[in-house]
Amino acid sequence: MPRPTDKTQLSDAAATGYSKLTALAATFSADQREAVFGFADRDRNLRDVLAHLTAWHQMMRRWYDEGMAGGKPAIPGEGYTWQTLPALNQAIWEDAQNLSLSEAVSQLEASHADMMGIIEAHTDEELFTKKLYPWTGTTSLGAYLISATSSHYDWAVKKLRRALKTW
Repeated sequence: MPRPTDKTQLSDAAATGYSKLTALAATFSADQREAVFGFADRDRNLRDVLAHLTAWHQMMRRWYDEGMAGGKPAIPGEGYTWQTLPALNQAIWEDAQNLSLSEAVSQLEASHADMMGIIEAHTDEELFTKKLYPWTGTTSLGAYLISATSSHYDWAVKKLRRALKTW
């Protein structure tokens, strides 16, 4: 699917990506839902992948709230840069280790709905005009939302398909 360039495409890509992800996760057997993936990686099971997505939604929400209020959010996170993203993702993984799969599923459902709400609250121009909001730097709000939703859902689907192939 081509990268979204308007609100309808963004909303459709996010909804479609989420549907693909949840449909694929639903094909996991009860044992697979709790199993460790058959390959070495940071995200080792279904819970880890879903929690990772939720964490990025929550970061996007924080950036959005702070930025739209006129602040300058710490992107990607306080104490992290894009160069130290592996460390941030490791911290996300560590935070998820006490989470149950059912909690991860519920949290992702809620955070996805939240992202869809942000998308729906804006016009094409607000979503895709670069530099419209100072906090988005040289890019657009839509680019951040694509990264937090459809692009990240594509990553998760690939990871889950890879896990299924190893079992």
